[in-house]
Amino acid sequence: MTATLERAAEALHRALGIADDELDAIRARLRRDPNDLELAMFSVMWSEHCSYKSSRPLLATLPTGGRDVVAGPGENAGVISIGDGLAVAFKIESHNHPSAVEPVQGAMTGVGGILRDIFTMGARPIAVLDALRFGDPSSTRTRHLVDGVVRGVGGYGNCVGVPTVGGELVFDPSYEGNPLVNVMAIGLLDERRLMRAAAPGPGNLAVLFGSTTGRDGIGGASVLASATFGDDVAGVTRRPTVQVGDPFAEKLLIEASLELVERALVEGLQDLGAGGITCAVSESADRAGTGIAVDLDAIPRRESDMAPFEVLISESQERMLAIVRPERWSDVREVCERWGLPVAIVGRVTATPDVAVVEGGIDADGSPSGDARVLARIPTAALTSDAIVHHRTSAPPTRRRPAPAPAPTTAEGETLRVPADSLLPERGMDPGAVLVALLGSPNLASRRWVFEQYDSNVGANTVAGPGRGAAVVRVRGTRKALVASTDAVAGVCALDPWLGAVLSVAEATRNVAVTGARPLGVTNCLNFGDPTRPEAFWQLSEAVRGLGDACRALGLPVTGGNVSLYNESSSGAILPTPEIGVVGLLDDLETLVRPAFASDGDAVVLVGERVPGLGGSEYGRLAGVAPEDGPPSIDLDAEGRLQAFLVDAAARRLLSAAQDVSGGGLAVTVAEMAVWGSRGARVRIPARHTAAVELFGESPSRAVVSCAPRHASAVVLLARQHGLPIAEIGRVGGPRVVVELVDSGTTGNAEERGSTVADAIDVAVEDLARAWEAGLPRALGLDEEGR
Repeated sequence: MTATLERAAEALHRALGIADDELDAIRARLRRDPNDLELAMFSVMWSEHCSYKSSRPLLATLPTGGRDVVAGPGENAGVISIGDGLAVAFKIESHNHPSAVEPVQGAMTGVGGILRDIFTMGARPIAVLDALRFGDPSSTRTRHLVDGVVRGVGGYGNCVGVPTVGGELVFDPSYEGNPLVNVMAIGLLDERRLMRAAAPGPGNLAVLFGSTTGRDGIGGASVLASATFGDDVAGVTRRPTVQVGDPFAEKLLIEASLELVERALVEGLQDLGAGGITCAVSESADRAGTGIAVDLDAIPRRESDMAPFEVLISESQERMLAIVRPERWSDVREVCERWGLPVAIVGRVTATPDVAVVEGGIDADGSPSGDARVLARIPTAALTSDAIVHHRTSAPPTRRRPAPAPAPTTAEGETLRVPADSLLPERGMDPGAVLVALLGSPNLASRRWVFEQYDSNVGANTVAGPGRGAAVVRVRGTRKALVASTDAVAGVCALDPWLGAVLSVAEATRNVAVTGARPLGVTNCLNFGDPTRPEAFWQLSEAVRGLGDACRALGLPVTGGNVSLYNESSSGAILPTPEIGVVGLLDDLETLVRPAFASDGDAVVLVGERVPGLGGSEYGRLAGVAPEDGPPSIDLDAEGRLQAFLVDAAARRLLSAAQDVSGGGLAVTVAEMAVWGSRGARVRIPARHTAAVELFGESPSRAVVSCAPRHASAVVLLARQHGLPIAEIGRVGGPRVVVELVDSGTTGNAEERGSTVADAIDVAVEDLARAWEAGLPRALGLDEEGR
């Protein structure tokens, strides 16, 4: 009989995703065998999603402090002061695996969860950005997922009243079986009302308010995010684990929570997400060095006959845990009931640092009442700060890109490779056809079909919404604005994860700086494969190293984020994807620089140095450049000087428009500025590298700016003061975009040069706009109306 029970226990822990060595570690922490309920609690708390058991040592190397940092990693969201007694809270998180199973609900609950992380800090959510990655846009599965995720993000944000102001949509075959749904949220708060997710004060009440607890989401984020998908990814075998969101309940939860914080009625506040009640009570208690006794019978439920483990690990959405002094209970109850939210006392804070689950009631000190039974008792630290850490084996892949990157070559005689399905096949293999093809490609075309399904203006604070660079949201009652962007250079990460992470940070921060805003801090969502594979863990390790190096070089704190591992399916692992979210501050909204060409006759100026390398680029994707060609390198010092120049030039009001050079390279940047401004430009580029590198290479630390002719000399002087290469390359105006490559030995302004043209682009702005607008619907098989 004893042997049979031992085999049953072993089967249970493995079924819950607990490895044999982890079971041994649990026994060591408890100094006994765990019971079934305790095993279930450990299974969610020691999951990758909750414990970061594979990544915690890596994350400890990141820079997290700074003069203006109010709250950093370890809290629900990072918080940075923006002056005048105000602070911004922001964070990005993943909901990849639930969205792969049930795209609408997976995306909805991803938005709901990240919003709760924001208002848990006492901040009112003011904006959402969604960074989405899918497989081949022509596949039936991808189209199903894109449609469902977009409806989920839009449906939740639109109903809850928080604008979706920006983000990304990227396609790559590696995401076919495992899409990425990363959502970033931003909120504003009065620094004096900053709320912590802690449970201080033995004798205080643990109060649960919001939606009732059901079986939906049991093991959802915590278990799905800690396992590799098999062939049943889209089947019903996994669907019951996906949470179900209710944005209308979330709206009530936001208002009730912020009122409780404003009236100082709560001592601590924690949302219930992955791990459910178990996670909320254990993390809150451990942060305060206390314990919590949970009264199982007091937890409001919407389903009968729920087993204790189901109640404790359910991830039912729209729920909050508040720590309340007994004398304030009546006021807390009144607020929740007025907002139409169920509310109940479900436990007590205890001096003994344990999480105890009691059936039959608890007394005022948290001890079991009368004949009540203790179903589980676990040291809080064992579930949280003392959770197991795995020191994984790391090994680079056998094939790595050659180093250094290929040396520069001359542009003379260069023949550009053009996609076979060019949108202008009748023009042959000229660079103009490549430009049109790139603008109409799935990863660079207009995202209008997506963002028109989102309410990007609710709240009336959105200054610049999705579709044209970074998002801009005004800080009501001030002259300030917040600028936000997300980015991940996953194509380069596949070749060199350190460089890819560095480029991701550089591009996301540059997207903010190009508006004139000063980047404040970084949040990250690290999407990688199975960490038990040495190559996958090496990718993660190198990316974290790159993230830290870039943030230190740019003087930015990492305020928090999320690690999403096991992003693999039967078809293989995703591209390593370190998604970076950045928030910046514009001190005076009047200095905002937009990306569209503004006036005919303006000077067009290129700031920054080109370097060779086409690996990981959109041109490489379309034209078939081999990965061995190598990605471009980056000089982080030059990147910092470029961003400082952009902020400085905007503050001096020298610029009419600015856009960073990134996806598609310089030619695409000029074309985008022309399309968005409905006016053309003629530019001449001194060529030192191949035509493909000059026109379509994505070397970083560059920007195209335009300015009134009277400001051109001041812009050039300012760039040189920042130690940056700069060249006036053309003028805004006319109905066409003309880009010429000229001999790099010529001197003087571009318009004065008469050297031989090596290659040229000459395309009507109207044709560029048509390709840009039609690209995504065409890729997804939609008609002109987007259906």
